[in-house]
Amino acid sequence: MTAVGIDAIEIRTGKLRLDLPNTFAPVKGEAPGKYEKGIGIEYSSLPDVYEDIVTMGANAAKQLIDRKGLTPEDIGRIDVATESAFDNSKPVSTYIAGCLEQVYDGNFHHANKGERKFACLAGTQSIDDAYNWIRAGRNRGRAALVVATDMALYERGDPGEATQGAGAVAMLIDEDPDIVSLSTEQGYGSADETDFLKPNQQFPSVDGKRSIQVYLARMREALEDYESATGDTHPDDFVYFPFHTPYPGMVRKAALLGYRHITRGTEIEDALADDIGMQPRENGYADREAYEEAIRAYMDELKETRRYQEWYERAIDPTVDISGQVGNWYTGSVHVARLSALRAAIENDVDLAGERLLVGSYGSGAQAEIHSETVQSGWREAVEAVDVTPQLDARYDLDYDEYELIHDVHNHEKEADVEEFTPPEDEFVFTGWGRMNERRYDYIE
Repeated sequence: MTAVGIDAIEIRTGKLRLDLPNTFAPVKGEAPGKYEKGIGIEYSSLPDVYEDIVTMGANAAKQLIDRKGLTPEDIGRIDVATESAFDNSKPVSTYIAGCLEQVYDGNFHHANKGERKFACLAGTQSIDDAYNWIRAGRNRGRAALVVATDMALYERGDPGEATQGAGAVAMLIDEDPDIVSLSTEQGYGSADETDFLKPNQQFPSVDGKRSIQVYLARMREALEDYESATGDTHPDDFVYFPFHTPYPGMVRKAALLGYRHITRGTEIEDALADDIGMQPRENGYADREAYEEAIRAYMDELKETRRYQEWYERAIDPTVDISGQVGNWYTGSVHVARLSALRAAIENDVDLAGERLLVGSYGSGAQAEIHSETVQSGWREAVEAVDVTPQLDARYDLDYDEYELIHDVHNHEKEADVEEFTPPEDEFVFTGWGRMNERRYDYIE
């Protein structure tokens, strides 16, 4: 069976950045360590006045198409995943296709276009849709373009404000992929939850403590469901574990939970028993409350063991490097985590061909998905071509007053006339409103 998966990746970050420890923290009267070591984010990427989810998505897609030498006729499907959409009818994919048609001969009139919504999970769901479309033989030799694009903005003063971010990840899904092939086995954990939502509003309503609990619960369910199809997992089965990363601090919690689960009943649990005992089993306790208290105590000791810390440094820490420089990209966050891990392998001269990743995606509301990916022989060249570092280094540093101005620009409830902070060059830009209140875009050379 021909492999299907991710053949190419590109990212587009917002062109501005906010230094959380040195610019944001002093104004808030907080210690820099809250951001550097607590939530794990050093910089938030933010969009300039002419940037939005369309421009970031279209610019990432153009970078990918140009690098692969594709034409519109090579792409039979364009799916956009976002939770920042501004139209309840017209999908963002049509706007992105319209942008791209300004710069290429031909058009995307015969490409199926859609928009996926399930909070941060939608990017992975769009990949699943593309995978199934190709597997069903409906693609007629064409590839699918998946774009995860978001502006993760919160009301000023909201606890989530420090996790903000803006950017897009474009991915080409095709047969015989260069980067990773996707497993047919998947695991799901899903429930009707109200941990994070936007009921007809731009900025989210968040129950922070509840959101963490729901995230961990759905991830556990998804892993159990995945193992029902594949058998028990083991830490040595996978080289990296990219998780949904709203901020690296939450990944620390998910990683500990996952490690406990996948070491249960293994030689690793036995080896750790002399220091911290065996994992609690529910049938050994009088009630659920006592069992959960015992689990929490065990995990507090587990995270201090050398074995766990070495695994975390090898398998998890490389996945959060980019996130710590850009903040939360919602639907793109887990795909940034994958890219971050692959880049770390290049920097450390690790040959990943044939190795596997265990990918954990999550969307509030709530659903998690677990699947595995196998790294392909062409991964190194494909990942080296992604210009992550130049984009991150080129961002404009905002002072706090400038941050407030740009936040007002992107607040739908406000009208703010603010000059651009960076000059647009060789990119799609937002230029204003059309006669039916649609957003309009042009390519600036």
